Amino acid sequence: MNPIDQLRAARPAHLDDTPVDPRTRAAELSRAMARPRPAPARRRIVRPVWGLGLAGAAAAVTAVAVTISATGGTAPRAPSAQVISSPATATPRIELSGRSILLAAAHGAARQPDVTGAYWHTVSVSRNLFEAADGDYTVVDRQRNEVWTPSATGGEQWSRTRSLGAEPAGPDDRAAWERAGSPSEIQVRSPKRGNSPKSAGFTLSTEPGAAQDGHAPLVDGDKVFWLGRNVTMKDLRGLPKDPDRLKAWLLRSYEGHGTESDAPMASDAWLFAVTVGLITDMPVTPQVRGAAFRMLADLETIEVVRDVVDAEGRTGSAVAIEERVRAKADAKAGEGILRTRLIFDEATGRALARDSVVVRPGGLQAGFAPGTVWNSETVLEAGWTDENRVARSPPGTIEVPPRRR
Repeated sequence: MNPIDQLRAARPAHLDDTPVDPRTRAAELSRAMARPRPAPARRRIVRPVWGLGLAGAAAAVTAVAVTISATGGTAPRAPSAQVISSPATATPRIELSGRSILLAAAHGAARQPDVTGAYWHTVSVSRNLFEAADGDYTVVDRQRNEVWTPSATGGEQWSRTRSLGAEPAGPDDRAAWERAGSPSEIQVRSPKRGNSPKSAGFTLSTEPGAAQDGHAPLVDGDKVFWLGRNVTMKDLRGLPKDPDRLKAWLLRSYEGHGTESDAPMASDAWLFAVTVGLITDMPVTPQVRGAAFRMLADLETIEVVRDVVDAEGRTGSAVAIEERVRAKADAKAGEGILRTRLIFDEATGRALARDSVVVRPGGLQAGFAPGTVWNSETVLEAGWTDENRVARSPPGTIEVPPRRR
């Protein structure tokens, strides 16, 4: 019996309908996970992480308060039950191990209601950092993306995208931009290096653009997402609810290289990239989303961080993995290291954002200092709906979120 089942079995029946405070649940999980468990029979491979593909674009700020290494070995470290001292009026906070944080998220995710509808609907904001070509400052370019994916085969996927405009990434960048005359059109350096025409850069506008609507038939009439391979809605809804079986299902598509390139990539890094997409974007069942978190908890190469602030100002926890990156077209840029993160809400297992943080400048990130959030994608909405607004409303009617100063 796994720890969650042990905890559930020990709970008095008369409490089944009583809401449980998240901190109480965290304490229960901490005590349950402190029990020894048999060593897993399978052998884990720990190798350097190469070429993890990126998704999303960049935020300007991040805040990290506590870093905890998750232990996925044969003898998991018992979580600490130490309470951090605080004023009498504050609620005591219980510190958990990285593994326990992921198991708490798995428990919360699996308890969410399972409903379906005509469309799987997501709304996100992507951010990407660029260096200004004519000044010593950085700008962040923002885009709002909304997608409706049909649950029925033979349908069309609909989308609405809108540029929210570029702006200086921080106070120092704003001061430099103002010294340059506060241009409304900013020439930026292209992240693509080398001698190609695209390496010269391009122009970003500080003004929001018009909404662009689009729709297209599903690939092969039924493929809706990429999960190591193109998958159908039936595939997603039928994924294994057991973490070991889910891992085996996903790894059948692993071929030793990255998700977006032919560069070598370790299995843990590949699995992390695919699983982050599953948790963030895809209409899997609550039980499968919970299994995905439990699967991540067993990876030795991940790290868990608490009190991370995403680009929308929301605080959550994050599970992260590091990758080595290199720009093929520019050997002078050297090899860099990125930390790719999934930021989530512990109580519900809901994805808040995914981003990439510069650990060591190099590759396409050679111009950015360590600690810079190079790109991000924040999730504003993700769920089922029977309404397709883009199919019945004119472009340009969506609300634009306020600029962050």
